[in-house]
Amino acid sequence: MPEATICAVATPPGRGGIGVIRLSGPGTAEIAEAVAGPLPPAREATWRRFRGPDGETLDEGLMLWFPGPRSFTGEDVAEFQGHGGPVVMDRLLQRLLGLGARLAEPGEFSQRAFLNGRLDLTRAEAIADLIEAGSEAAARAAVRSLQGEFARTIDQLVDRLTALRVHLEAGIDFAEEPLEGLALDDLNRQIEALDADLAETRRRASQGQQLQEGLTLVIAGRPNAGKSSLLNALAGRDAAIVTELAGTTRDVLHAYLHIDGMPLQVLDTAGLRDGGDLVEQEGVRRARRAMADADRILLVMEDSADGDPGAQGDMESIERELPADIPVTRVINKIDLTQRPAGPDGEAMAVSALTGAGVDRLRSHIRGHLDPADGEAVFIARRRHLQSLDRAEISLTEARTAAVEGMGEELVAESLRQAQEHLGEITGTVTTEDLLGEIFSTFCIGK
Repeated sequence: MPEATICAVATPPGRGGIGVIRLSGPGTAEIAEAVAGPLPPAREATWRRFRGPDGETLDEGLMLWFPGPRSFTGEDVAEFQGHGGPVVMDRLLQRLLGLGARLAEPGEFSQRAFLNGRLDLTRAEAIADLIEAGSEAAARAAVRSLQGEFARTIDQLVDRLTALRVHLEAGIDFAEEPLEGLALDDLNRQIEALDADLAETRRRASQGQQLQEGLTLVIAGRPNAGKSSLLNALAGRDAAIVTELAGTTRDVLHAYLHIDGMPLQVLDTAGLRDGGDLVEQEGVRRARRAMADADRILLVMEDSADGDPGAQGDMESIERELPADIPVTRVINKIDLTQRPAGPDGEAMAVSALTGAGVDRLRSHIRGHLDPADGEAVFIARRRHLQSLDRAEISLTEARTAAVEGMGEELVAESLRQAQEHLGEITGTVTTEDLLGEIFSTFCIGK
């Protein structure tokens, strides 16, 4: 258990009706009694005066006492709930520091909860993800992880890996004993079932990661097709410079917005065409790179009076350049010039970025095609989770290959062990100090 007693303001900075200061560690009881008198009954809010070193009243409010290990951190914890003025909070905080506590590092309360076995890493991270949730769907997914759904899923996979390893390693260690081993077909079947469930877990985690970080929508097309105007229409503000000159956009412009509560990063790119000066050529190169990393592409073409959208350039040649694995929404823009009806037009969406006609329908179309959860119960996840799941999947593939090709039970067992370790990185059964430092440094001070 850490020797230091830590404290921090646990409410947002600024003025508010209530301000909370949290205290945790071995010296909590002594410090709390010096500030607020005898400790109240455990987990009961009790009115107290919070006093300074000379007995003067610094503030008054509620005090709560949570003796360890039945507390958030697993240590003795006290909370002082006073008035939320920054000066009042700072005076009380300075009083705690003067009595021997030190200011908590970012995420240190949650880190202690993890180290003391009160939380696994997925639940600890879900606290920060819930606070940072940018949409209702992300908040619901974070709550599922906070309640342990993600960890239980990982633990079930680990338990199955453990059982499989027990059979294999028992046969290796006691080769001369009459132990019942696994037939090759049964071994392959169990590894394949594990692999399938791991892939499903990875899919749900990927959706949760997209909910947390937001999805990327790239606007692409020929110069002067109205891409920047469309970005402004979607954002509801002048996020990009718009002129009549082709090639105005030379770099990738970023705008962050929400569509029905879903966070989106929308990228406006340089017009796709050959030639141009060196700056424009670099802009086109960056546009192609952005498209390769997109979750969806809006391919914008200019409407024309002859009914052939995109006639100002060879749209077929542009479509051949699009990444094959990225979904595309085709957008016919500038329908205010041709009087084409707004909304769906075959496989395209007809809009006028200038007048706003059809833009709401395009937003609904984007929302319907970019919702990663699609109504199912996903759990919030981070990039490190996906990386660990990917490594576990590679190890399972190696185990199956070793089994099928008769490379020996030792190699199969070793690959299964590696898969188990990669999964353990997610919940924290396998950790390093560097990993913990990186995770908890992103948390709020009071968490």
